[in-house]
Amino acid sequence: MIELDSLTKRFGDFTAVDHVSFTVETGEFFGLLGPNGAGKTTTISMLSTVLLPTEGEIKIDGQPLNRNTPKQKRKLSVITQEYSMRQDMNMEEVMEYQGRLYFLPRNVIREKTKELLNMTDLWEYRKRTVRHLSGGMKRKLMICRSLLIEPEILLLDEPTAGMDALSRRQMWSLLKKLNGDNMTVILTTHYMEEAQALCDRVALMNRGKLQKLDSPENLIRELGAFAVDEDEESIFFQNREDAISYLRESKNDCALRTTTLEDVFVKCAGQKLER
Repeated sequence: MIELDSLTKRFGDFTAVDHVSFTVETGEFFGLLGPNGAGKTTTISMLSTVLLPTEGEIKIDGQPLNRNTPKQKRKLSVITQEYSMRQDMNMEEVMEYQGRLYFLPRNVIREKTKELLNMTDLWEYRKRTVRHLSGGMKRKLMICRSLLIEPEILLLDEPTAGMDALSRRQMWSLLKKLNGDNMTVILTTHYMEEAQALCDRVALMNRGKLQKLDSPENLIRELGAFAVDEDEESIFFQNREDAISYLRESKNDCALRTTTLEDVFVKCAGQKLER
């Protein structure tokens, strides 16, 4: 279990994360959502100990997490938005370099490399250098690299940013498989359909504060399962019959649809996510 207790990060007079508290259960797929500047990446950076909290603390399985707790840090692996790999290395070299950083035996590195690259359909491209990989292949390689040390918790900061629709769906399948093996996953994303498809629970953040925390299904149910779009406004209803009744009485052009997690976000944050 991961526990955040009044987690706060200030940069001078600016508060990026403001007394955020929540828990993530072992084996849970958890989403951190919000607009640019909401505090998602700063929270991930504190979880990975890249940044230290100004106030509050993080615990993993009841024990504090900080830069001086290598046993706790070893449970975590983080995948950032940026491609942090040498462009002149091929896939096998990237994996070997990662393994040596953690003092893994060479035979273990080779075995795990083959297993992970096969799992992500990258094995046949193992001799291709990073600079010649597609964006989706780079993302997959970053996941393989992070899994080499067999972490218990995977931190993903917008892992599908810039991917095409097919690559994004392939990444979803991979992440579901990893989570199905009882790996705890914490994901930040700007794609609401991604969070709705993958996450057991989501935390909606805005301006550094935690606004809502629940499952996507419960958040949608709370807002209303059916939406009527009318003149650039959406009206939400708990049941289809009420929505249809509204449609019949309206004199404007309307469209009936099911409510999505993006509707919840728009209502909560008061703005659409930036793409």
